[in-house]
Amino acid sequence: MSVAVVKIGVGNTASVMFALERLGARAVLTDEPARLADAERAILPGVGAARYAMERLQASGMSAALRAFKGPLLGICLGQQLLYEHSEEGDALGLGLLAGSVSKLPADTQTPSPHMGWSQLLDVREHPITAGLPREAYAYFVHSFACPLGEPTIATASHGRTFSAMVSRGNAYGCQFHPERSGAVGRRILENFLALPC
Repeated sequence: MSVAVVKIGVGNTASVMFALERLGARAVLTDEPARLADAERAILPGVGAARYAMERLQASGMSAALRAFKGPLLGICLGQQLLYEHSEEGDALGLGLLAGSVSKLPADTQTPSPHMGWSQLLDVREHPITAGLPREAYAYFVHSFACPLGEPTIATASHGRTFSAMVSRGNAYGCQFHPERSGAVGRRILENFLALPC
């Protein structure tokens, strides 16, 4: 299978590429719309600022290519946030594949921001991409902004407030956490993503 990993210039794409390689996927890191269009599925990773990431995607033509992409598309961390219409971070317009706005996590002495470390996935819905997850599944998070709860939410997590930890709508899927850094739980989610029908 062919997987296009979208090159934005932010985030640790190397760990995503290594994780896919370990699973036997043929992955290419690209910022070329034509190469994205040729792939069976795509991953939009990212760590960084929403506005900067969207400016990079727009400059390369990848924002339009991602909106037009018909295969399974997985957003990771910032990548999940970019699936939404808007982010408070830099007042950035997103890809608009999911309705709603990404907002800043509250911060205090009990729940500092960024949310960094292992947190439990809660309210996990039965779904092809969550199949086989243990009852108490933990994943590794690093983020200061979070996605709203709504119909696309298939798992939640909590840090100051409850937010969408995983989402799914149409061909768009998302993990607010880093599956490539989440041990057996993350491996299973990536395996499930690679098994989704194109």
